[in-house]
Amino acid sequence: MTTTGVLVDLAAALDPVVLARQAGIDPDPWQVDVLRSNSRSMLLNCSRQSGKSTMAAVVAMHQVLYNPGATVLLLSPTLRQSQLLYQTCMTIYRSAGVHATTTSESLTRMDLSNGSRLVSLPGTEKTIRGYSAVDLLVVDEASRVDDALYHSVRPMLAVSGGRLIAMSTPYGTRGWWYEAWRGPEPWQRVEVPASMCPRISSDFLAEERRNMGEWWFSQEYLCQFLDAEDAVFRSADITNAIREDLESWTL
Repeated sequence: MTTTGVLVDLAAALDPVVLARQAGIDPDPWQVDVLRSNSRSMLLNCSRQSGKSTMAAVVAMHQVLYNPGATVLLLSPTLRQSQLLYQTCMTIYRSAGVHATTTSESLTRMDLSNGSRLVSLPGTEKTIRGYSAVDLLVVDEASRVDDALYHSVRPMLAVSGGRLIAMSTPYGTRGWWYEAWRGPEPWQRVEVPASMCPRISSDFLAEERRNMGEWWFSQEYLCQFLDAEDAVFRSADITNAIREDLESWTL
């Protein structure tokens, strides 16, 4: 490797934004913040086609390339979706021209010569147990990942103190993704509606609003958590009707 190559690789090791640019990606300002974040727990509530999966893929590749022996897991509701994110990671790896080499590659796993591994997982709680000391867990389409699956993977971070990045658009007012976004836990929360994405035109959004209807459009592009269209009661009304300070009676 030339001196210039060594310096560029060193710069990429210190800054994931450099790695993204090496792979031909020019991050938006919010994406720069995500790439440079050191937060252990991050929620990306971002519009469709905003680039959230690409940013997560850059973070995943940076972890395995520049942290020898790292384990990074990619989780989605289905194996097909996990493989799509894995393919994005592989595209970044091949486009960036980094020096690290692979010792084995498959449709679901990449092992690097530095001892790191990148694995895409099926979205089934019964088949993914067994991994430990995970350095980074990426959960894609998080609002569609059921609670049992999510709670089964969290212990994989216990020993390593690894990072968790979950990304999605909203899908109703239920499930762990909604509770995490609205709850008191110290997640780093990043919200990016379509208006913050320069690659999505206002004309396209107007067409989408007409075709999808307000309920779907508001969740897919405006990052809004909405009750199901056929819900009898709004979740906010149910929450307001509950009082925790009342004394219970024993009859």
